[in-house]
Amino acid sequence: MQTAEASITQKLTAEEILNDYRIGWESRQASLAGRKEVFMGKAKFGIFGDGKELAQLAMAKFFMPGDFRSGYYRDQTLMFAIGELTLQQYFAQLYAHTDIEADPSTAGRAMNGHFGTRSLDDEGNWKNLMEIKNSSADISPTAGQMPRLVGLAYASKLYRQNPHLKHLKQFSANGNEVAFGTIGNASTSEGPFFEAINAAGVLQIPMLVSVWDDGYGISVPAEYQTTKGSISEILAGFQRNSEEEQGYEIFKVKGWDYMALCETYEAAVRVCREQHVPVLVHVEEMTQPQGHSTSGSHERYKPVERLKWEEEYDCLKKMREWMLENGIATTEQVDKIEAEAKDAVRAARGKAWSDFAGAIKEDHDEALKLLDNLAAVSDHTTQIATITKELRKIAPPIRSDAVKAVRKALRFVRDERSQAKRELVGWLEQAMGENADRYNSYLFSQSEKSALLVEEVKPEFDENSPSVDGREVLQACFDAMLARDPRVFAIGEDVGYIGDVNQAFAGLQEKYGELRVTDTGIRECTIIGQGIGAALRGLRPIAEIQYLDYLLYAIQILSDDLATLQYRTKGGQKAPLIVRTRGHRLEGIWHSGSPIGMVLNSLRGMHVLVPRSMTQAAGFYNTLLKSDEPALIIECLNGYRLKERIPNNIAEFTLPLGKPEILKVGTDITIVTYGSMCRIVVEAAKQLEEYGISAEVIDVQTLLPFDTDHMITDSIRKTNRVLFTDEDVPGGATGYMMQQVVDEQGAYRWLDSKPQCLSAHAHRPPYSSDGDYFSKPNVEDVFETVYDMMHEADPEAYPAIY
Repeated sequence: MQTAEASITQKLTAEEILNDYRIGWESRQASLAGRKEVFMGKAKFGIFGDGKELAQLAMAKFFMPGDFRSGYYRDQTLMFAIGELTLQQYFAQLYAHTDIEADPSTAGRAMNGHFGTRSLDDEGNWKNLMEIKNSSADISPTAGQMPRLVGLAYASKLYRQNPHLKHLKQFSANGNEVAFGTIGNASTSEGPFFEAINAAGVLQIPMLVSVWDDGYGISVPAEYQTTKGSISEILAGFQRNSEEEQGYEIFKVKGWDYMALCETYEAAVRVCREQHVPVLVHVEEMTQPQGHSTSGSHERYKPVERLKWEEEYDCLKKMREWMLENGIATTEQVDKIEAEAKDAVRAARGKAWSDFAGAIKEDHDEALKLLDNLAAVSDHTTQIATITKELRKIAPPIRSDAVKAVRKALRFVRDERSQAKRELVGWLEQAMGENADRYNSYLFSQSEKSALLVEEVKPEFDENSPSVDGREVLQACFDAMLARDPRVFAIGEDVGYIGDVNQAFAGLQEKYGELRVTDTGIRECTIIGQGIGAALRGLRPIAEIQYLDYLLYAIQILSDDLATLQYRTKGGQKAPLIVRTRGHRLEGIWHSGSPIGMVLNSLRGMHVLVPRSMTQAAGFYNTLLKSDEPALIIECLNGYRLKERIPNNIAEFTLPLGKPEILKVGTDITIVTYGSMCRIVVEAAKQLEEYGISAEVIDVQTLLPFDTDHMITDSIRKTNRVLFTDEDVPGGATGYMMQQVVDEQGAYRWLDSKPQCLSAHAHRPPYSSDGDYFSKPNVEDVFETVYDMMHEADPEAYPAIY
């Protein structure tokens, strides 16, 4: 363990110390007031940073513009101290104020304690991140912030070591930025924490992790959480023995010792920033005066002795004692600071509530006025008056109260015509539109760089276009991407030296260097996090998960962090990460999966692309590189050795998202599929032709977005029958496609037969080619399913096979 050798003790002035004490007390009073607001019913839930103030004040002294935070929901004091959160914004978030100006972090979309700075302007363009003390947008899942932290720090390494990135001065100053991570002691028990710690040690990146150790994880004490009860003790083997050795610097410090904290963070940050060595700061003996959250009281599970100790070792109390003992301040001065902090919090809380409630009240009052007008002219005056009376009783109202009342009132006047009704309907339509923006916008990019707006450029071929293995098409595409954009890099297991297991990056590490095409350890969770963090800092990573089955290791990070990023910041941050994987047909339970239903349900907020060939995949990669959105591309495992022609414009051609392709024109039935199933369906369609059945085969190409122009419904209007087929389990992506077409697109109106799905069995495929044949749809299955549908329609023309 390291002891700090620093000089801050000789630099701190009494004025700076007292200002820290003021910020600390304002933060404490905000926590106390926030809890009361929840219990008064003005907020739904509260989780606060009381007891953690001094460590965050010390850290803030060394948090520079351009640095990034990836923390958790007790970091309010740090955010106050670096000037990226005001008291009024803090309470606005507690109340879930949906105005970006009121709550810049989340626009009311995340519960309190979830902090983030706005990296983008109103048009979705990057700001100069070197002028901001940056915070990546928080998520609630414990330790979920750690994988992203690896990427934020890794970006500094790339900016420092890759000379071709030196011009990107809005993102880095020669890689001098530190990525500050914070986590509670109990959350260090999570797998993502250990994976991230190991990854950072391997990568040697400027990642500084602070563990706030208050001895508990909700009600569970440290002895149930951590071996030896100390995270720094069990990570001691990561400590480097010399500056020449790779590893960590590990510091231990008491959370109530102000000067020791300042000295520790000065030394820790210096090592991290200058040497690009990861650092762990274990801050022990912290307290949590109000318990875990507003969901319960810590008096239920903490012994009396512990509660007494926490009162005695409250960090602000210890700082007060230290200042008085050392003559830094008088009793009158600190009493005044504490009183003024309480007043400041009271004023900020009042203003935040006034702004929040006032905006709602304006809509609420307008709805009441319009309801009164309707009651005055309606045949249902009594019923509408009752609704209005109940609406007036609600205090404080929320936006949905007025909307619910208006919608109920309109039921009574459904057969009436009046100006009052038209005005009320107009109010409702406007309210629904405004609330759609407040609560439903920015699932995907709404900027001019949206992937949906990338102009299509068709691939060009001539008689000289070579026919090669599919993997060589991808190799040419990746070569062109790396050549034209120095921000692009690829990481993954086996991606570097051997060029990935299917050779799409073969030779590219040798050509572009290890920083651009990089091997990683077996650590899917932090491969994704490494990509997210780097993308948050202006780079364009391609993160590979070797097989689609292994996406399960990373699904939580993809789902909770990447897929929600634009939404939870209401367009304030973006991470245009391209996730590459391969799936569908091979052999065996863990190498032939198609868990597409899981992907579709978990990754709303990302694009999910399922190309049938490597040429299609290359077009999607080119499209995504022109966009500012994250996506998952699933390549076909059995397509790398199939012959394809390389487009002459391999670096330029793009494939539009949400546009299916008709692979075979037909008139009797529409068959909808994607990926490796395309070849099977096309073969079945050829065989069906021999029996007088004309099948139209459609490759959807992308599942998110899905058929934006309703091409499939246009086909069904002609054929009047549809079959959805893929390799997912029953009810998976076939069920999703049916819902999109029959329900969303309204194709049921054109059907003469029941729409059907043909999927794999509910289990995963066993090993061997026979296991594949008897587990997933094959040509014969497709043929017989279609034939049976035609038999049902015309038994004489299509007599039963069996």
